[in-house]
Amino acid sequence: MSPLSLEQVAQHKSPESCWIIIRNKVYDVTEFLQEHPGGAEVILKYAGRDATWVYEPIHPPDALEKNLPPSKHLGPLGLDSARLLDEERQNAKKTKDEIRVEEARRRLPPLSRILSLSDMENVATQILSHRAYAYYASAADDEISSMENARAFTRFFFQARVMRPVATCDPSTTILGFKSAIPIFVSGAALAKLGHPNGEINITKGAFNEGIIQMVSSNASLSPTAIMQASDQTQPLFFQLYKHRDDDIAERRVREIETLGYKAIFLTVDAIVAGNRERDIRSPWVLDEQDNGPVYYQPESVGTKTIEVNIFGTAGALIANDDRDMTWEKTIPWLRRISRLPIVIKGIQCVQDAILAAEAGVDGILISNHGGRQLDYSLPPMETLYALRRQRPEVFDQLEVYIDGGVRRGTDVVKAVCLGARAVGLGRPFLYAQSAYGEAGVSKLVQILRREIVTAMQLVGASSVNDLLPEMIQRVDWQTPYAKL
Repeated sequence: MSPLSLEQVAQHKSPESCWIIIRNKVYDVTEFLQEHPGGAEVILKYAGRDATWVYEPIHPPDALEKNLPPSKHLGPLGLDSARLLDEERQNAKKTKDEIRVEEARRRLPPLSRILSLSDMENVATQILSHRAYAYYASAADDEISSMENARAFTRFFFQARVMRPVATCDPSTTILGFKSAIPIFVSGAALAKLGHPNGEINITKGAFNEGIIQMVSSNASLSPTAIMQASDQTQPLFFQLYKHRDDDIAERRVREIETLGYKAIFLTVDAIVAGNRERDIRSPWVLDEQDNGPVYYQPESVGTKTIEVNIFGTAGALIANDDRDMTWEKTIPWLRRISRLPIVIKGIQCVQDAILAAEAGVDGILISNHGGRQLDYSLPPMETLYALRRQRPEVFDQLEVYIDGGVRRGTDVVKAVCLGARAVGLGRPFLYAQSAYGEAGVSKLVQILRREIVTAMQLVGASSVNDLLPEMIQRVDWQTPYAKL
């Protein structure tokens, strides 16, 4: 296979013949254009040239090998072309956003001065690229559910017990039989490489250091193999499964992660179509106007087609091929047939579906509205957990119950455990921590939560998680009176 030149690649920049360069290797993606979940335009924008910088943060390194036949791997660039391309990358003019990020990273505060998850997020907002932060922070529509997820915890207060021995306090628990140092886990969150070049591996190593469990996203920016290889051999990892609409493709994915050694499947059921995350969709326009000035309305000429907007955002297209016809009667038996791993349903949003999950015989449910990123005005998970405790408490004896969404304090975790949650998942906070400080940031985040959880347990009179009971929690509906005009 002869090396290719930049001139040769540049000749193939049309829908009829589309080549791209990734890491100084050339690929023919012509036949893949119509299959690409994000549409052909996303690829054609980089046709005939280098697409490495936009490809790498949102695709595992082996994605091309899995999706393109060997005949479409056209070979490497020639040495002269590779050298020229490397020089172009090094000499490329930095955008205003890149300059801002570099300056912010030089002013990164000492990790010892990060006292809370809010502190960590505040740092992340400064050092993340606009694209990364828009993707991580964005939520559906008006972002009401995202805000209410956190605010819901403020409606629950402790009825603390005193005069109980708490000098020794053990916050450890088990999740599906695997020990966790505190009742939290890393909930599946995609595209960690947008924030840090090591991506999900930072989370894997930090989770091991602190004795908690990581759920790996189907849409991680590293492959399940790479993440498993980076883990400790004693470390349990769970897998968040987005089921492909083609059962054969889905089955291959399940068998792959089982062979790799993942310990449980969290079947995601609340993201069958992409949520309307407008902050993420607007991100390219913001960056373009930063460097090139504002864009104004130009009346389209009669008969011309209106320019299409990429409504998928950074990664919405990743779920374009997911199964939209899953059912309790069909999907759970299918998954049980092909895998012996524990099954947890991720995305339960009402009491009725929690009951159906128990009747289906799954091992657990994760009450979640996807961090408010899918259906706006979906109930906060904490409210759904409370409703389940009041209406159908027997469900907690039939399977393990977890929640995620809006958790920002150890007191939030303790409240959820009091109401019956076995553990609580966090997604965005771990993305922020690893983006700002890498593996050390992940460890610091867990240490902060451990300190807050232990303090709260001692102050409510609990020496272990088994002492955290529903009667220690009271829901209140105090309303702040309107200020006088």
